[in-house]
Amino acid sequence: MLFNSISFAIFLPIVFLLHWFVINKHQRSQNLLLLAASYYFYACWDWRFLFLLIFSTLLDYFTGIKMSESENRRMRKTWLWISITINLGFLGVFKYYNFFALSFADAVANLGWHVNPSTIKVILPVGISFYTFHGLSYVLDIYNKRIRVERNFIDYSIFVSFFPLLVAGPIERATHLLPQIKKTRVFDYGRAVDGLRQILWGLFKKIVIADSCAVYANMIFNHSSQYSGIILVLGALLFTFQIYTDFSGYSDIALGTARLFGIDLLRNFAFPYFSRDIAEFWRRWHISLSSWFRDYLYIPLGGSKGGNWMRIRNTFIIFIVSGFWHGANWTFIFLGFLNALFIMPSIIFHTNRKNLDIVAQGRNFPGWRELFSMIITFSLTVIAWIFFRAESIGHAFSYLHGILAGLFEKQNYVEAALFIHYKVGFALPTLILIFFAIEWRGRMQQYAIANLWFHYPQVLRWAIYYSIIFCIFHFGGPEQQFIYFQF
Repeated sequence: MLFNSISFAIFLPIVFLLHWFVINKHQRSQNLLLLAASYYFYACWDWRFLFLLIFSTLLDYFTGIKMSESENRRMRKTWLWISITINLGFLGVFKYYNFFALSFADAVANLGWHVNPSTIKVILPVGISFYTFHGLSYVLDIYNKRIRVERNFIDYSIFVSFFPLLVAGPIERATHLLPQIKKTRVFDYGRAVDGLRQILWGLFKKIVIADSCAVYANMIFNHSSQYSGIILVLGALLFTFQIYTDFSGYSDIALGTARLFGIDLLRNFAFPYFSRDIAEFWRRWHISLSSWFRDYLYIPLGGSKGGNWMRIRNTFIIFIVSGFWHGANWTFIFLGFLNALFIMPSIIFHTNRKNLDIVAQGRNFPGWRELFSMIITFSLTVIAWIFFRAESIGHAFSYLHGILAGLFEKQNYVEAALFIHYKVGFALPTLILIFFAIEWRGRMQQYAIANLWFHYPQVLRWAIYYSIIFCIFHFGGPEQQFIYFQF
């Protein structure tokens, strides 16, 4: 069930009305409803993998209890490793087995040996990387005594499988989400309206920008050898817009939906394309994943305590592992390696914490130095996303070669202008410019339109909201699955 589908448009109001206006006096019944709704939401994709989700939930629930009941550190560690091994084992089988089998066959083939690896034909369970990390963060926090064990199975199950975040995050922490699940929730009209506003903005980002960009990005990437350098640059830019508006659009819908039920999820994006360096970009992009790797991998590895060598080593580890988390392809591993290279100057010269404030805070426009820094950071990001989108590392390098080979040929600019005029049109570029202008104007808020237009008369505000709805129906591209569903 996609957030941008008719079925979800029917599902959400039903659950909302039942939650607040039928069983609103019983917090336990509300939680049972949310759990049932979450399992139904997941089963709509493939009901068979619902049992895998439930098994993962049971595993970490009982592991947490066993660890809390044991005063023996060795036994606690044993239970911890049971959970880690089984969770990562399932993730490895479903997501990475074929990758390792085929990579091994390719490696030994280079030595003159030929093997026929056994591969498995299995659908990747949607959201497995996300709910696996939910469970792992919980048992790791129990082991390190950061939180108390949760003995209410219903409440813990909602923490793992709450439907707004189930299939593509944000990756929640038990310390943040469980207390909200356990307390009595009271309907707040203003909070619900704010949730609807964020859902509306998320739908605009996904349907109008991401899905429209996807059509032309796919066209260019899938036939990249047929296009000149400038059109290849256009394809890379369109995918850069697509992946941001697709994933941040999902996150906006998830956070807005959760707010309808009185629950605040972790913020996942903070206008990353306005970053002034790569370190700032990764503090603002997929925040819940970046912070997860920081807390559960980077810091346990020693963090920054061992000098530059340890900082460099640990940075490469978390970026490469983070890249591999995204998918079983060498392109993702190289993506992580490339971003580690991009961030290295700030790590070596200790400038990675330089830009912690909001760019051009209190001003309408950035200074020249800020603008130059944003352009450089954005350009590096566009290059990195080519490896995310490419089918293979070879494809990515041939794509980059095509850009460099034809970038300075004048006839290619004419060809690109004709491509935009006859294929892309001018509606999409105009909508992208308007979108980024609104994002820039609202960059100090939790999401772009959170507090925009509040000083306008009510009639004008509603006219703007209806204009957004009109754009969704009139300019929306063909329905596309969210990119991060595959992870």
